[in-house]
Amino acid sequence: MGSETAAQRTLLVGCGQVGTRLGLRLAAGGGEAVALRRRTEALPAALSPLAVDLGEPVPRGLLPEVDAMVVTLPPGPDDDAYVRSLQHLADALPEPPSRVVLVSSTRVLEGLAGAEVRTEADAPAPVSARARTLLEGERVARERLGALVVRPAGIYGPGRERLVRTVLERTPVQHAQRTNRIHETDLVRALEAMLMAADPPHLLHAVDRRPAPLGEVVGWIAARLGVEPPPRILPEVAGGTVLAGDRLLALLGDLRFPSFEEGYGAMLDARAGGAPPTGRA
Repeated sequence: MGSETAAQRTLLVGCGQVGTRLGLRLAAGGGEAVALRRRTEALPAALSPLAVDLGEPVPRGLLPEVDAMVVTLPPGPDDDAYVRSLQHLADALPEPPSRVVLVSSTRVLEGLAGAEVRTEADAPAPVSARARTLLEGERVARERLGALVVRPAGIYGPGRERLVRTVLERTPVQHAQRTNRIHETDLVRALEAMLMAADPPHLLHAVDRRPAPLGEVVGWIAARLGVEPPPRILPEVAGGTVLAGDRLLALLGDLRFPSFEEGYGAMLDARAGGAPPTGRA
């Protein structure tokens, strides 16, 4: 992977858990990470806080000039607000940074359900309102900011233990559902690589090397925990997509957690040991 010098100042828009971890990596490497979010009190001291509500127009001059920007805004209950926030962001910037990365979602491919392996070459097929909103956000970010787009699948890792709770609570699941996922550590590594690569891909699906039916995943977790797998939802419907992660692997060279076995294994080991899992990127 060719690379260039990391940006000196990066604006992290949204800056939740993923953005914060990315910002800490950038700051540790000698850069400045400016964290833009509505409330900044809980941010680590290593990040420069910038309290801004993108739900409203932002006065010009409020946002700083930066070398790069990563946008991790999630759509909220009012999906239209997501696109408006991106428009407000573009309006308020002194000028678009030389490198912009938008974090979207593989949800925009939800209409491509089936066993065929899908890649970045496949056209989006949104079905739900949320997926259509995400796709519109991608369009706005590309047209107004020249953004590169990263679409993560189901993000899991420390603090993201929904599936472990599902197993422990024996919540019924659709065992036949096709699933893809990415450990948060590898997603953060991917975003940093998108900032630093000399010739990054314009579109990247952030998925690990092991798509699997949901029943296989919860069955593996249950076996590790020594409990029965969650009940099946009937009738069984084999929905969901199968996504290839070749482009991500080419970008990173390897994954810290190439499959759910490694990722959930580390999480369950941390639970058993009583130590808080760090999932350090």
